[in-house]
Amino acid sequence: MLVFVEPVLTCPKICHCAEKNGMTAVHCASRNLEEIPTDLPGDTVSLFLDSNRITKIPNNAFKDLSHLQELDLSKNLIEIIDIGAFNGVAEGLRLLDLSNNHIQSVPKEAFSKLKAKIRLSNNPWHCECVLQEALRELKLDPETVNEISCQTSVQEEYSGKPLIQVLDSGINFCNFHHKTTDVAMFVTMFGWFTMVISYVVYYVRHNQEDARRHLEYLKSLPSTQLTKDFDTISTVL
Repeated sequence: MLVFVEPVLTCPKICHCAEKNGMTAVHCASRNLEEIPTDLPGDTVSLFLDSNRITKIPNNAFKDLSHLQELDLSKNLIEIIDIGAFNGVAEGLRLLDLSNNHIQSVPKEAFSKLKAKIRLSNNPWHCECVLQEALRELKLDPETVNEISCQTSVQEEYSGKPLIQVLDSGINFCNFHHKTTDVAMFVTMFGWFTMVISYVVYYVRHNQEDARRHLEYLKSLPSTQLTKDFDTISTVL
């Protein structure tokens, strides 16, 4: 049970701080915050930043909160998560809530050391290889895992479907990515090959046409050296 106490000196003025098992729980929900506060108590064990207007989790946002175990960032406007967003807290975090945001993709390095149970539901995910690799080792919250859906996808037929359902069916977005790259390379090489062949054909035809015009010219000359020149141009053709 949380017991609210008078805010400590390091508690952000816009938030409420409470004692929790000898540590501090910081409540900053519904405060119209656009950024993560920087003046948080060093002994913060729980941090509630839900229902704000935060758009980004920058590098080292929680690096001074070595005791942080619970982090709620749900119901914000988060679109960007930097690679080092959870530096300093990744291994100690036990619960991370990023549900109901605007996240489409994340760098896999941002989640690489997380051991927390994670909620990622109700975000406009773009399902592709990077997302698949980022989520591969995560401990997703089983109660909300089916609410992680592909709003868009590298394969349009999977748009609007639960990501777990798609992956369980055997789909591998990384294999699809490689195949797409191979096809693109083949198309590019074929295009260059076609251009080279077209140039060779044009060059041959152009030279033949010049030779024919020259032949017609020779035919129009007096017959003095016509036979010799005719034999020469015939050899070219």
